[in-house]
Amino acid sequence: MKFQDLQVYIKSVDLAMEIFELSKAFPKSETYALTDQIRQSSRSVSANIAEAYRKRRYPKHFTSKMTDSDAENSETQTWLEFALKCNYIEAESYQNLIERSNEVGKLINFMISNPEKFGVKI
Repeated sequence: MKFQDLQVYIKSVDLAMEIFELSKAFPKSETYALTDQIRQSSRSVSANIAEAYRKRRYPKHFTSKMTDSDAENSETQTWLEFALKCNYIEAESYQNLIERSNEVGKLINFMISNPEKFGVKI
């Protein structure tokens, strides 16, 4: 299996792409602040999943990268909260994105708790 086939990877990429599309409407004054930050953190979720999967023969590396992915997911939620409070996104969009991010977080934590199911030798 390729990392691109993992449900968590697919869902995290889809979420990052939706955040990218929404962030296009953020004010220009946020280009180097909120816009860059939310795009970077949302993309890092997927990138860290890919790295973790490639390092799965090394249990500590796998866990480290997956916890990095979880942290980036939490950071993305923080930036979404700022976007909501700055009125850059609607409450409905915010809630949908948070729910999807929570789902990604649950999948990440399942992988952390069950590494052997993903080819990690314990």
